[in-house]
Amino acid sequence: MANTETSLKEALTSIEGATGVALVDYTSGMALGTMGGSKTFDLSVAAAGNTDVVRAKMRTMEHLGLKGEIEDILISLSDQYHLIRLLSGRGGNGLFLYLVLDAKRSNLAMARHQLKKIEQDLEV
Repeated sequence: MANTETSLKEALTSIEGATGVALVDYTSGMALGTMGGSKTFDLSVAAAGNTDVVRAKMRTMEHLGLKGEIEDILISLSDQYHLIRLLSGRGGNGLFLYLVLDAKRSNLAMARHQLKKIEQDLEV
């Protein structure tokens, strides 16, 4: 099991094209940890904004009567991928990993696979 800082560092260094990663509490909108980002891309602001995305999708699923669980949500921009992975393991309720990828340098399928592994090893 890895702690938050170790897991975030692993995501940033091992996932090709990763430019930022955060562990976020979607009930409060607060980032519990961030790594990467830039002066022009504030991960804490992005993480807080993405809590609205998660909440909206959960409400929509409830209204539709869908019983499945969200694994991840992908937002693709012209030059970036934003991957939101809801934590499902023990202690992960209400949390998600938020990963920002450079679209030109990343392999989305591999990033999803690696983020899932990091989630499984994360101790919250």
